[in-house]
Amino acid sequence: MSRSTPPTTQSADTPPTARHGRLRSNGVWSTVGKIVAGAVAVVFASGTAVAAYAVFDLAATAKPSVTLGNEDVLAGVPDVGAIEGGVNLLVVGSDSRQGQGMAFGDPNEETSVLNDVTMLMHVAEDHSHASVVSFPRDMVVDVPACDDPANPGSQLDELYGVKINSVLSWGGMPCVVKTVEQLTGVTIPFAGTVQFLGVAGLSEAIGGVDVCVAEPIEDEYTGTFLDAGTHTLSGMAALQFLRTRHGVGDGSDLGRISNQQVFLSSLARKMQSEGTYSDPVKLYGIAKAALANMQLSDSLTDPMRLVSIAKALKDTDLSKIAFIQYPTAYEADYSAVVPTESAEVINLALQQDLPVAFDAAANQDASFASAGDPTAAPAEPVEETPTEEAPATEAPATEAPAPTEQALPSDVTGQTAAETRCSAGRSLDDQ
Repeated sequence: MSRSTPPTTQSADTPPTARHGRLRSNGVWSTVGKIVAGAVAVVFASGTAVAAYAVFDLAATAKPSVTLGNEDVLAGVPDVGAIEGGVNLLVVGSDSRQGQGMAFGDPNEETSVLNDVTMLMHVAEDHSHASVVSFPRDMVVDVPACDDPANPGSQLDELYGVKINSVLSWGGMPCVVKTVEQLTGVTIPFAGTVQFLGVAGLSEAIGGVDVCVAEPIEDEYTGTFLDAGTHTLSGMAALQFLRTRHGVGDGSDLGRISNQQVFLSSLARKMQSEGTYSDPVKLYGIAKAALANMQLSDSLTDPMRLVSIAKALKDTDLSKIAFIQYPTAYEADYSAVVPTESAEVINLALQQDLPVAFDAAANQDASFASAGDPTAAPAEPVEETPTEEAPATEAPATEAPAPTEQALPSDVTGQTAAETRCSAGRSLDDQ
């Protein structure tokens, strides 16, 4: 038996009323068992004397996990040290007000469950590079048939031409994963969903993030008011910075994604510069915050696996960690966006495990992009040295070498973790 009525797709400022499905989840004691085993391994490996505290502390914070249905691809993956091989992990940010108090509106009136943030992190097989791809919330996608979270054993029909941020309410986190898998052509065995307060908690566990603001940010909707300069944000201040769209760029969700990339690139720099990946205490704190604040797939409920994925980026060159905005164009009435032809270039880079190189003009030409660091020294011009042309000779026919890097088209915006870019603030007068 299947259900085929699609979710209402409309502006994200007026989200549809969504059905609250019951996610298929494992029992709490199954999750606790994994956590106990993982915590013991963590504390013995780090040589600390807080084993008992760590075990019970992590177990007490655990939430029931969610089965994605593709976990078999993880057979044999080790749980100690940096994870071997590549990683595809989907992070879903839910705008659900349930369990969030009244700080974000009345949960009884604002009952939507939209995935307003959908990000895919890909770590290369050899850990030499990584890509974090953000999918705009109003992007139109096709949705494959998914298990119905409200009726175990039954399926939801395929959907065509709906906004991606409606998929969480339609089929839960596993359906969001299947949709992004279908879109990109890669398998995603890891996933997690986080709500507002969870983002605040995770940012506190990290110890705050320094962000650069080029022009003042003024946003009455999220209560975000930041002067130009550098700010260290954690907790609610970090959450509101990540939520603001009226106060940055062109006021659109595309501008908000660019703003989030400013935060995430700074976070990546901090994690490496402060030795977080080699500090078991810091990694333990982050794992604890993730377990307490996120609903994770079964594949992530072991703290050792969380730590091993984090360690995969320990030695990755910051210039090889790319934050990419999935390329889209507005529909005629500006109510939604659709992927451009350049999206297939992103898909192929993910499928072929290639690092990417941004077009230098991409951010300059986009109204929603973040700003360059005003304190950075201008690049020195490179003088070309003339070379003598060698006489032409007929070379033997050979196979073209396999590509080692994917050059991105000029409509693909983003930045690397090595770049310090700044939020392009927007005043109330421009809104």
